Amino acid sequence: MGKWEMVRLGDVGTIITGSTPKTSDAQNYSANDLSFFKPGDIAENTISLLSSSQDFVSDYARPHCRVVPPNSILVTCIGIIGKIGITAHESTCNQQINAIIPNSKMCNPNYLACAISRAKREMNHIANAAVVPIINKSQFSNIQIPLPPLPIQQKIADVLDCASALIEKRKAQISKLDLLVKSRFVEMFGDPVRNEKGWEVKPLSKIIIHANNGMARRGNDENGSIVLRLIELQNGYIDYSKPNRISLDDAEKGRYLLKNGDFLFARVNGNPEYVGRCAVFKNICESVYHNDHIIRVRFDGEQLDGLFASELFNSSYGKSEMKDKIKTSAGQYTINQAGIGDIKLPLPPFSLQTNFADFVQQSDKSKLEMRRGLDKLELLYKALIQKCFEGVM
Repeated sequence: MGKWEMVRLGDVGTIITGSTPKTSDAQNYSANDLSFFKPGDIAENTISLLSSSQDFVSDYARPHCRVVPPNSILVTCIGIIGKIGITAHESTCNQQINAIIPNSKMCNPNYLACAISRAKREMNHIANAAVVPIINKSQFSNIQIPLPPLPIQQKIADVLDCASALIEKRKAQISKLDLLVKSRFVEMFGDPVRNEKGWEVKPLSKIIIHANNGMARRGNDENGSIVLRLIELQNGYIDYSKPNRISLDDAEKGRYLLKNGDFLFARVNGNPEYVGRCAVFKNICESVYHNDHIIRVRFDGEQLDGLFASELFNSSYGKSEMKDKIKTSAGQYTINQAGIGDIKLPLPPFSLQTNFADFVQQSDKSKLEMRRGLDKLELLYKALIQKCFEGVM
């Protein structure tokens, strides 16, 4: 790799920091003319092809946002650092993202995305911050990458594209199982927004029998106990691929030990999209605890099943119910125990909830095997990046 020139990102393309058109002007969002990408649209551990977004802006908003062409590289630079995507068409993005429009005479877009991915560790080091990790436009522009001749760039991009395609195929399989669960939910319970089946609606405060935040202490000890952080709490499941371990005293073990069936809420984050993430904790082969970014909740087991609740909270209905309960303070978005208690849920008969839970558990077994396969593919992808950049093809 020594024979390849090292260049700044700012020298191989035009860098633009995204922006958000005023939400107070409804015309900015009156049509789905432009994809409006946010960090939640970009996957972790791979490079996303950004062909669709959750949100859009209208052509009216063009003067008020930063429009980028196809084959622009989007990189998250606030909160979760280094998620990378390539735009499939003209689009825009919010201020948590830096976009780079490659100079086609110097750089292959797919290669550039791979080179930035390889620099992710450096980016996280630069962004090290006490509250919200951030890389500004100037810091991003100064990150250096190797720049081989264009034919070699293309060869590297082709190799990594094959591995990326396998990852996307496995993700699509997992998504199909998720869609199957959502379809079964609507079939059994109807649309929770309309509640056309007339289920009784109750605030969670009438169903919760216990709630507490986790431990504030931080640490890292490979011989300690697993302490869940926000990053491990995904929508509907817990990711144990990179567990954080801390040595705990007996008092901490007694207070923060998770029990099978505990319901976990993401309590605080610099990105509002991550607040309110939730999942049901299931026993694994060792004891697990939780930190103070997570609220542990226990429900009345005769009124609300955790797996039914998880599907409901992670639906558009649940996100809408939580939205006005999330507050801002010192650049952080938070939901507290009182806010969770104010969330209202439709409550079908408990026997129907448990029937749905049985279906989810069968689906989860299949998804677990698929995620294990996905983890292996993502490790292979990272190894290929390293191999390619060492010049070994």
